Amino acid sequence: MSTPKHTAFQPKGSEVVVDADFVVVGSGAGGASAAVTLARGGASVIIVEAGPWRDPDDYASSTYGALRDMMDDWGATITMGKALWPVVQARLVGGTTVINSAICVRTPADVFDEWRQNFGIGEGGEGAFAKRMWAWQDRIEGELCVDETGPEALGRSNELALKGDAAASYDGHLIRRYAKGCIGSGQCLQGCRSMRKQSTNMNYVPEVLERGGGVLSCAAVDRVVFEGTRAVGVTGRFIHPQTRVTGAKFTARARKGVFIAASATWSPVILKKSGITNKNLGSNFKAHPGTGVFGLYEDAVDMNQGTTQGWASTRFRRDEGLKLETLSIPLEMAISRFAGGGRAWMERIQKYRHIAMWVHALRARSAGRIDVSFTGRPVVRYSFDETDMRGFRNGMLRVAQLHFAAGAREVATGIHGLPFTLGPDQLDLLANAPLDPRCYVAILSHLFGGCIMGLDASKSVCDLAGRVHGRTGLYVADASIFPDNIGVNPQHTIMALAMDVATGALA
Repeated sequence: MSTPKHTAFQPKGSEVVVDADFVVVGSGAGGASAAVTLARGGASVIIVEAGPWRDPDDYASSTYGALRDMMDDWGATITMGKALWPVVQARLVGGTTVINSAICVRTPADVFDEWRQNFGIGEGGEGAFAKRMWAWQDRIEGELCVDETGPEALGRSNELALKGDAAASYDGHLIRRYAKGCIGSGQCLQGCRSMRKQSTNMNYVPEVLERGGGVLSCAAVDRVVFEGTRAVGVTGRFIHPQTRVTGAKFTARARKGVFIAASATWSPVILKKSGITNKNLGSNFKAHPGTGVFGLYEDAVDMNQGTTQGWASTRFRRDEGLKLETLSIPLEMAISRFAGGGRAWMERIQKYRHIAMWVHALRARSAGRIDVSFTGRPVVRYSFDETDMRGFRNGMLRVAQLHFAAGAREVATGIHGLPFTLGPDQLDLLANAPLDPRCYVAILSHLFGGCIMGLDASKSVCDLAGRVHGRTGLYVADASIFPDNIGVNPQHTIMALAMDVATGALA
């Protein structure tokens, strides 16, 4: 049976049936990396993606458009726990690599040490597993043009962070990113219309097509198909990307194996709906909860000009679980943080040009669970314990101190119960802010777990090669197999691990 290169939404009618050696569910960091590795190894590959294919010319310029065209269910997935915090995930060919800031961080050696000590995975930071991961990362960095953003594209917000870093001794650095000659257009979160960001829809997915593979887009997988215990394909229905109308049924058959790389929220759901009854499925979900602190400066900052994220510090990653970063957001996102109404609200909006937003991401130790809703979507059950809540608050304090070191007049935290702005002599209010997570504006990014790997089948879902325990030809190749929170931006680790799992499947 011949495989069409790209099949988008198909209306109800005849079932669409395609086949290949391998079927890969998901086209983001994990799925695309696994797919291109399989294709380079001579296998035929079909990528099945729930979202649409968007070329850079079709990317939205507004936040509204990005939510409509690129995010999973308009970004409506939220945590069910002590606080309702949004979970950031994209839904299109290229996955979240299209709407993130393309930050590249090599897996720290201590992560591999912890995986060995706590989960029996690999040999630690000096072992063969770690060296193999870093070798994959070397290759990825070359292929995806990883480099620091040049000074001409940084923008004022990142320049101020460098100034504050020098004064506060945060040991920060310019961020290395998957970007080829970034021009600082400030559109990372809506997709890079300048085509500088190396999201996987720009490279690895097209390479799969060039090597004879295929892509089904707008194709939401319902379940994996088995013959006995062997995975032989996936099935589902096309979903129109604008109307959400259900279209034709599709089946993608796999002669050699099925890869699930649908994200830390969706991969457990697909496996559960496929009849996988492993008690660990959906458990040990972890994330990097984070939030921003606005610094208000005397002179204009215009944070929407310049690269979206250009500076970071990992000085506090080990002791305090914090990674600090710059993050510029457009006006329509910023105004959601401006409390009040009427004239006071309008006066606050007018300060937008003088605001720099910097953020922290917490290496939270609290664990949650992914369940399946009655509609078949993920339910993210996740809450902080008090230790993580104190760490989260401390992260905001660190960012506020950095702003003042850079010369900010005031900071705005968005914490319920505190004044809208705080001066440098009011940081004690922030240090003693409430520990109720409902008082904070936060998001969950960098998601881990749900299909964790391990040596012991009674405590994990997959083995160290990504193979689902008790099944044949079924692999997981995304951040859901991470046994723990790694404390840094995970895309580089996801891609390396996916390539490693795919290489093993080819053997």
